[in-house]
Amino acid sequence: MDITTRGAVGARAHRWLKMPLYATALAVLAALLPVTPAQAVPSYAQQTGMPCQQCHVTAYGPALTEYGRQFKLNGYVFGDHQPLLPIALMVQGGYTHTSADQPTPPAPQFGLNNQFSVDQVSLFIASRITPHLGLFAQITYDGIGHSTSWDNLDLRYARSFNVGTTALVTGVSVNNNPTVQDLWNSTPAWGFPYISSALAPSPAAGPIIGGLGATVLGATAYVMVDGHYYLEAGGYRGLSGHTLDNLGPGADASPHLSGLSPYWRAAANFSTGPHQYSFGTFGLDAKVQPDPTQPETDHYTDYGFDATYQYAGMGSGIVAANASLIHERQNLEATLAGSSDPISNNVDFFSVDLSYAYQRTWVATVNEFTTTGSTNATLYAPNTTPNSDGYRLQLEYVPFGKVDSPHRPWMNVRLGLQYTSYSKFDGGSSNYDGAGRNASDNNTLFGFFWVIL
Repeated sequence: MDITTRGAVGARAHRWLKMPLYATALAVLAALLPVTPAQAVPSYAQQTGMPCQQCHVTAYGPALTEYGRQFKLNGYVFGDHQPLLPIALMVQGGYTHTSADQPTPPAPQFGLNNQFSVDQVSLFIASRITPHLGLFAQITYDGIGHSTSWDNLDLRYARSFNVGTTALVTGVSVNNNPTVQDLWNSTPAWGFPYISSALAPSPAAGPIIGGLGATVLGATAYVMVDGHYYLEAGGYRGLSGHTLDNLGPGADASPHLSGLSPYWRAAANFSTGPHQYSFGTFGLDAKVQPDPTQPETDHYTDYGFDATYQYAGMGSGIVAANASLIHERQNLEATLAGSSDPISNNVDFFSVDLSYAYQRTWVATVNEFTTTGSTNATLYAPNTTPNSDGYRLQLEYVPFGKVDSPHRPWMNVRLGLQYTSYSKFDGGSSNYDGAGRNASDNNTLFGFFWVIL
């Protein structure tokens, strides 16, 4: 994702996390046992007896339909069909071309431009463990950094019942990435772009809520009322450097969170015939120790506002739109101690995307994104702001995942072209790095493949 702020505490957090990590390990082991009705990502389609397009706006991929959101809300447990395999394998990569050569290679063993790469290879365990408990877990090999680590995790328990005439779905999610448990594609973990080049430059600044994946562990409780009103609250703790070393990201990836970071989410979800739409809010409050040997902390509070729209009528086309605005308040008492620049700052990130899918096969998407923030020369040298803005155009061909697709549901392929254009990058349009590089030099053409088996 383009929202990339990197930032776990020590032994105290490690003690707190022993039981959740142990429970997660048991859940993964249980998912692999042959006596368990376990399903992997393509197995979700086999589990429900429906094609991938039942849950996804296109034939497959992160963007969910209303049925897909209900499937996730209820703990990934719908369906009575038995799977053949409890795991799935995903490969992503492609060819990256930037308008100008990068100043230095983006990664060892790569050149300055025109690079082909296998960006990641992921193993999924995505399974119903009990009638009310389901698991979505991902382990990823980074083809650029040549390392393996845990990736997205969502262990979810859900129950549905009525109180009088009010229908409720309640549940608990244990996960490692704020918003990875969310039902809509307008929050950081599952927001557009769903794939991007690992070798292309991207803006440095962004809200902390989008940069904590696989470095934290938390739990949230949620309720959906009458299928319309969704409330969720919980908190996250950072993982110790030792734990991150064992899980793959490494101690250097630690954001050094101090204490519990509360998370909240509220949304309203409605439908009128073939029209589905939602609007809501979400947020995270986090304290970070830039130097974990010192007690001073920085304080980040993120307030997000989002909206979605889908049209899925009887015709051959589907329209989907997502919008998100995240406002982050920063109190950088630790980072800017002794600086003449303001301690109080803010960063705002806005993104809106519109997609049209023809017969769930040919997909066109346009996306506009903007990052703005306070003036602060110490934080953003050689410029004074984090401001970046641009747009994306994306075309995709998704041939499988339908009712009549061959080898359903195990063969899934997306092929696409993505063009990203910047009018401003890390605070400037021209010479933004002080070495003569312009924002437009980072314009990127990415031809990608995305296979899941």
